[in-house]
Amino acid sequence: MVGELLKNLGVEASAYQGGNHAVYTPIDGSQIASVTLESPAAVLDKVEIAHKAYLVWRDIPAPRRGELVRLYGEVLRAHKAQLGELISIEAGKITQEGLGEVQEMIDICDFAVGLSRQLYGLTIASERPGHHMRETWHPLGVVGVISAFNFPAAVWAWNTSLALVCGNAVIWKPSEKTPLTALACQALFEVALKQFGDAPDGLSQLLIGDREAGEVLVDDPRVPLISATGSTRMGREVGPRVAARFGRSILELGGNNAMILTPSADLDLAVRGILFSAVGTAGQRCTTLRRLIVHRSVKDEVVARVKAAYAKVRIGDPRKDNLVGPLMDKQAYLFMQDALVKARDEGGVVFGGERQLQDEYPAAYYVAPAIVEMPGQSAVVRHETFAPILYVLTYDDFEQALQLNNDVPQGLSSCIFTTDVREAERFQSASGSDCGIANVNIGTSGAEIGGAFGGEKETGGGRESGSDSWRAYMRRQTNTINYSRELPLAQGIVFD
Repeated sequence: MVGELLKNLGVEASAYQGGNHAVYTPIDGSQIASVTLESPAAVLDKVEIAHKAYLVWRDIPAPRRGELVRLYGEVLRAHKAQLGELISIEAGKITQEGLGEVQEMIDICDFAVGLSRQLYGLTIASERPGHHMRETWHPLGVVGVISAFNFPAAVWAWNTSLALVCGNAVIWKPSEKTPLTALACQALFEVALKQFGDAPDGLSQLLIGDREAGEVLVDDPRVPLISATGSTRMGREVGPRVAARFGRSILELGGNNAMILTPSADLDLAVRGILFSAVGTAGQRCTTLRRLIVHRSVKDEVVARVKAAYAKVRIGDPRKDNLVGPLMDKQAYLFMQDALVKARDEGGVVFGGERQLQDEYPAAYYVAPAIVEMPGQSAVVRHETFAPILYVLTYDDFEQALQLNNDVPQGLSSCIFTTDVREAERFQSASGSDCGIANVNIGTSGAEIGGAFGGEKETGGGRESGSDSWRAYMRRQTNTINYSRELPLAQGIVFD
């Protein structure tokens, strides 16, 4: 079935058969393909080809570059169902989430096409007569994209769509756990390249490799920007390595996202928001809701309602009528169970978290989402576990709730459920949430591509997708033009 799907998406059988690296589906744990990992030497060759492509592409007018991205968006529209199905198989996402990820790719293509005519600089007033100043933006070069298994296509598209309209070439290293989706994305991109007609060879390349290959990409001075999505541990290694060679990095790392639930909140709305944010993608989103900070006066009612909702959650094959699919692999399951043990040791009361469907899928790892009532924000709560664990914390005073929200190392997403405008505005103020995303009356996950995506502290500080994130893929140049016959100096300096 996977072979037929890949064939329809334009992937040659030689790309996923007979390789030295096995690929498994989390749905039942079976092997579905084997790809060949590329050597570090191959990385160097790809960078050289990409750099040559960049030298040509940077001189193509930006609206023309946008046409390539527009064509890719059309190709994605035609193959949305098939690519979404592949994502479900390889990453374990339910069908709606797989389709949603492809729609994100289409949306960012649309955004980037419009952006290709809006790479605006500034006109700046000069203090010198007969002069004017301006700011212009130019392409950077080769952009390296390192993506994670949980969003095996969308994150690449966020980066690549913007990087291409900005005039760069791209090399993509996907997670070793989800190379098939990457192969399909690249095959579909090549369809758009053929329709476009005159793009340079090597403009967008795929690097199927391991950690060593990734390190070569990260260390290459011909790659001025590395955009890396993954764990905080990974970011601690990538960031300093790129900085050591004075390169740039966009880091999208861990999240430990909280909801503040106030006494005035619409509880029907809040419970729905909790459910999707906490159990979507089996808790394997960087924006997953991991901490519920609820006012003591409504805590018992809210927890009871969330437990009742969890009890109705359908767990199973993500391609069928289920809400929660599997964890990615055994390692993810063991991390979850270890966190639950630590939570109990730190005074937590655990509801759920047990393995499910083990008889039907002995090699796969389905779990019941867990709710853990904690006496305080202990060490395990402050640590991100990439699984469906929702820690419940209680507060009495709104200032205490804000402090709990911010008192973790991560700073990606946050939200508040309230009908009090003062609480909502304070939450989004400079003294409120310290996260890159702060929502009111919606959950922590489900970001739209129009806004810049990213966070602070151990989340890395990077921004991708919408708003003015395009500037990360370009270099700024300040120009001063003298249209007079004099040569006055700035600051009134006289140098005779």
